[in-house]
Amino acid sequence: MHFLVVDDSSTMRRILCNTINSIGYTTTAAEDGLDALEKIKEQKFDVIMTDWNMPRMDGLHLVRALRAMEAYKKTPIIMVTTEGGKQEVITAIKEGVTNYIVKPFTAFLLREKLKEIVS
Repeated sequence: MHFLVVDDSSTMRRILCNTINSIGYTTTAAEDGLDALEKIKEQKFDVIMTDWNMPRMDGLHLVRALRAMEAYKKTPIIMVTTEGGKQEVITAIKEGVTNYIVKPFTAFLLREKLKEIVS
């Protein structure tokens, strides 16, 4: 499986990619929603992990754009964000997010959430 990891923080991109790679999956990183949309023009991804708050295009707008594309209507999308309020979670799920992880998180929690998605 190939994951697209979208986050404006280079540290968070590295943490997510390293954890995903350690499980045995491949990753590509993007620094915001616009960068992510450019990368999906080049190749298909099996899972998208995105932050909510990013410059140029945030994660919620990215989710909307992906869900509007036939190729990504059913692709798992995991929102990884500091936005942990009940209303934010409801909003993200209504927009099409498959799963939600609130920062900070542990590597164990990330692996458990990934198991739910890829199994």
